Amino acid sequence: MDETVAEYIRRTVLKIPREEIKMMLQKWGFLSEAQLQTLNFHQIKDNISQEVVHLCEENSADIKQAAALDIIYNHMYQNKRMWSVYQMKKSGEELEYFDITDFKKKFKGSLRSALKNVTITFKEYEDNAIWIRVAWGTPYKKPNQYKPSYVVYHLQTPYVFISASVLKSNLPLLCQALIVASNYHGIREMELRSHSLNSLKDIVFKRYSQNFQTYTPKPLQGGNLEPENADIRIVQENRSEKERIHRLNQEVFGSGPQPKLEFAQYQLETMFKSDPKMDVLDKKEPFRCLVKFSSPHLLESLKSLAPAGMADAPLSPLLTCIPHKARNYFKIREKKCLFPESFVSP
Repeated sequence: MDETVAEYIRRTVLKIPREEIKMMLQKWGFLSEAQLQTLNFHQIKDNISQEVVHLCEENSADIKQAAALDIIYNHMYQNKRMWSVYQMKKSGEELEYFDITDFKKKFKGSLRSALKNVTITFKEYEDNAIWIRVAWGTPYKKPNQYKPSYVVYHLQTPYVFISASVLKSNLPLLCQALIVASNYHGIREMELRSHSLNSLKDIVFKRYSQNFQTYTPKPLQGGNLEPENADIRIVQENRSEKERIHRLNQEVFGSGPQPKLEFAQYQLETMFKSDPKMDVLDKKEPFRCLVKFSSPHLLESLKSLAPAGMADAPLSPLLTCIPHKARNYFKIREKKCLFPESFVSP
C-alpha cells in the first residue's frame, strides 16, 4: 500500500470520534468482521489508527478505498462543510431515462479529458442521492486528497449541492462535468449557502413551508409585569400589539424551526423617484443593486426582528421571500418604489 494512502487513512480515522470508529469502519465494509474483532477500540486513537492502517495494508488498500472512507465520514459530518446550491436547466421539458452507470462514465470522461491528475469517487445513498468526491491535481502534480470537492446530486432533479475545495479555478470543470453527465444544458449558482445541507434541501425541494394552516393563536404568557398604577388602556394596547406581532410572525414563518440558512443573495431592481424640480436623473433608469444576507442562522434572525422591536410587523416581502424565491435565483424587481426608502438593509 502506498505511503500517502496509509497516511490519509490514518488521518481520516483520527478525525472520527472514538465511540464511532467501529461503526464507521463497518459502514466502510473494506475490513472483514474478523479483522474488526482484532481491533482494540479502547486504546488511544493514534494506536487505533495505526492498527487500522496495518489491516488495510494486508488488504492492499488503494486511494479509492481511502476516498470511500472519507465520503462516509463527510456524509456523517456533513455540517462541517459549507454547501452551495446550484440549479441545472434543460432546453425543453422532455423527460429522459436516467442511467446511473452512464452518468458516472460521462462525469469521469468530462473531467479527465480536461485534467488527467484527478481522483473521482462515487457513493450512492438511500435518499436517491449520489455523493461525488473529487480530489484535484495539476498537469504535473498528483491529486491533493486533503482538499477535495464534494458534490451531492439528487438523481433526476435539477439541484446540485457543492462543497468546493480551495481551488476555485476547478469549479467550472466540475460544473461542466455535471451538465454533460446529467444531460442538462446549463448550470447556475443559486446564491444559497449553509453548513446545514439538510436545510438547503428542505428549501429547494419545498419540504419546508412557512405557513402552517393548523396554527391557532394563543395569548402570550408574559405574566402580570405591569406596574399596579399603570394605565389599563396602555397595558391593554401593549398586550394587543405583542399578540398582533406574534400572530403575524407565525403566519409568515410558521410555528416550526426554520431551516438553517447562513447566506443568501439576490438582485434588486427598483425605480428611482424624486422631485422633478431637483432634476436628479435625466433618464428614468432603474436602480439596481446586489443584496446579500449572512448570519449564523439567517431565517431565525429575520423571524426575531419584529418581536425584538427592530422592524415593523409584518416584515417586508424583501426579507420574507428568501425561501420562496429559491427557484428563481433570488431575482426580485420592485417597480415604482421610493428610493432610498424602498429598501433599508437590516
